[in-house]
Amino acid sequence: MTEPIVNNLTIQAATVNGSGSQTANLVLTRAIFHMGIPVAPKNVFPSNIEGLPTWYQLRITPQGYMARSDRVDILVAFNAATWREDLKTVRPGGVVIHEESYSTADARTDVVYYPVPFAKLAKAKIASDTLRKQLANMIYVGVVAGVLGIPWESLEHGVKRQFLAKPKAVQVNLDAIKVGLDHYQDTFSKQDAYRLEPMTGAVEGKVLVEGNQAAALGALMGGVTVAAWYPITPSSSLCEYLIAYSDRFRTDPKTGEKRIAVVQAEDELAAVGMAIGASWAGARAMTSTSGPGISLMAEFAGLAYYAEVPVVIFDIQRIGPSTGLPTRTSQGDISFAYTISHGDTKHLVLLPGSVEECYEFGRDAFDYADRFQTPVFVLSDLDLGMNLWMTPAFKYPEKPFDRGKVLNKEDLDRLSGEWARYQDVDGDGVAYRTLPGTDHPAAGYFTRGSGHDEHARYTEGADTYARNMDRLNRKFETARKALPAPVADESAKSSVGLIAYGSTDAAVREARERLDAAGRSVDYLRIRALPLSADVAGFVERHETVYVVEQNRDGQMFDLIRLSLPAELVGRLRSVRHYNGQPIPAEAITEPLLQSEAIPV
Repeated sequence: MTEPIVNNLTIQAATVNGSGSQTANLVLTRAIFHMGIPVAPKNVFPSNIEGLPTWYQLRITPQGYMARSDRVDILVAFNAATWREDLKTVRPGGVVIHEESYSTADARTDVVYYPVPFAKLAKAKIASDTLRKQLANMIYVGVVAGVLGIPWESLEHGVKRQFLAKPKAVQVNLDAIKVGLDHYQDTFSKQDAYRLEPMTGAVEGKVLVEGNQAAALGALMGGVTVAAWYPITPSSSLCEYLIAYSDRFRTDPKTGEKRIAVVQAEDELAAVGMAIGASWAGARAMTSTSGPGISLMAEFAGLAYYAEVPVVIFDIQRIGPSTGLPTRTSQGDISFAYTISHGDTKHLVLLPGSVEECYEFGRDAFDYADRFQTPVFVLSDLDLGMNLWMTPAFKYPEKPFDRGKVLNKEDLDRLSGEWARYQDVDGDGVAYRTLPGTDHPAAGYFTRGSGHDEHARYTEGADTYARNMDRLNRKFETARKALPAPVADESAKSSVGLIAYGSTDAAVREARERLDAAGRSVDYLRIRALPLSADVAGFVERHETVYVVEQNRDGQMFDLIRLSLPAELVGRLRSVRHYNGQPIPAEAITEPLLQSEAIPV
C-alpha cells in the first residue's frame, strides 16, 4: 500500500436508474460534508424513467474544487450491464467495490477489489420485499464508509438530513448502512491508500444547494406572484421548488389563502403567454423551461420585446438541437436566447456562474424586467441547476423592489393626463407605463405588437417605426450599463487571458491554479450578462491572446465577443469548446492552452 491519500479522491457510483441509488448517493455526500470536507457531486442520469445506466460522481478535495474530474479513484460497481466499461475508468491503484457475482477473470490487476455479495446481504438482512431493492444501495454506503473511515455520527447526520420529511425512514436506512459497514469490517482488511479525515474551516458557513433551488428562492425574494410553466428536464425542479417554498412562505397563516398563483400550462407556448399577460396586468411573473421550450416561445418573446412587457424566463440549458440529450448539460442557448424572435430583437440575458448567483439573479431579474419593460432571460444549465453545490448562505435582500417607470393616479393628475406610452421622456429609451386598473381616465392605452407611435396608436409610418426601433435600441444600451458587470481577476498580469461564463467558472478556477503551479499564470474575466459590457473589449485589449471557454460546439460567446470588438482586436481571440454533455473538467482548459504553447513559462 502506498502513502495515504487523504481527502483527495473521486468516488463514482455506477448504478441503474430508478433503483433508489440517488438517495444513497446523497446520504454519502451529506455524510462527508458533515465531516467538514468539501464535496462536489455530479449526477449523470438517462432520460428514461427506469432501467438504464446512471452514474454519480462525488469529488472530494481539500481545496474545494467544484468542477468534474475525469479521474475515478473509487468505483462502486452496481450495474452488471456496464461493469466492464466502468472498470476501465478507474485509475491505477484505485478501488473497486463491486457485486461479488461480477467476474473479475481477465480483469485489471492494478486496482484493489472489494467484492461484496450485495444481493445476498439484502435478501438475508432486509425483511421488506418492497424496500429491499432501494435499501440495497444503502448497503454500499456502509461499505464505502468502512473503506474510507466515515464516522457513524456523520452517516446518521446524512440519513436524517436526507429524510427530513420522512423521519420514519431514518432507522431502516441506518440499519441497511450498518449491514454494509459490518460486512466490510468483518470480511476485509484495508488494501488501499484512501481515507477521509475530518477538516475544520473548509466548509464552515456553507450549505449544499442546487441551482434550481436557489433560483426558485431568488424568484420568491424577487416578488414573483405568478408562475406559469410546463414540465421539462432540467428546469422542472425550479418550479417544483417554487411551489414548495410558496406553500411555506406565500400562504396566509390565518386564512390559508395562497398569495401566489402557480399554473401548469398545457405547453411552453401557453406558459409564457400566461406569464406575459400576468406581467402586463402588474404581476411579477415568470416561467421556467429549457431549450425546446424556448424554441416555442419565439413569437411571444418578440411580442413582449416590442410591446414592452416585462417577464422573466428561466432557461436551464441542456444538449440540443431538437430533443438532443435531455439529461446532459450545455451552454448552447446563448445566441438563440439573446436574439430570439424574428426581426430586430435583442434581449437582456443574465448568466449566473454559481448557485449564489442563481439566487441573486433569480431575484434581481424581476427588477431588470420591470425597470426596462422587457423580457429577461436567466440562463443556467443542467450542471448548475440540478447538482448540489457548496455555497455561502444567501443574503436576505436589503433593497425594495424596483418597479421602474410606473405612473399612478397622482402622477397622471400632476401631468394633467398628458403622457405617451412609448415616448422617451428621459433620454434613456425607457418609456413610462401605467398598470391596468389605474384610477384615472388617461391611464389607458393600447398594448401593441403591431406598428405604433409614441401614443400607442397604430401606424405603418416608416419614420415612426424607425424612431421607435431606435428608442428600443437606446433602452438596450441603457441596460448594458445597468446589468451585472463582468468579474475580472488580472492579478497574474499575464499576456494571456481567459473569458468564460456560467457554470464553466468552476473549471476555469481550478485550471488557473494548475497553470499557476506550472508557472504559466493567466488572467480571467467572467461574463455575467448580455449585452456585453465595455469591460470585455478592455480586457481583450490588455492581452495578446484571449481564450473564450464555453460548453457548446459552435463557440457562441466567442462569436458574440468577436462581433462586439473593434476589427484590430478580433484576431486575439481563440475558442476553447467542450460539448459532450458532461460538465467541463479543468483538463479541457489546461490541455489546449498548454498545447498551443501560447502561455509563456
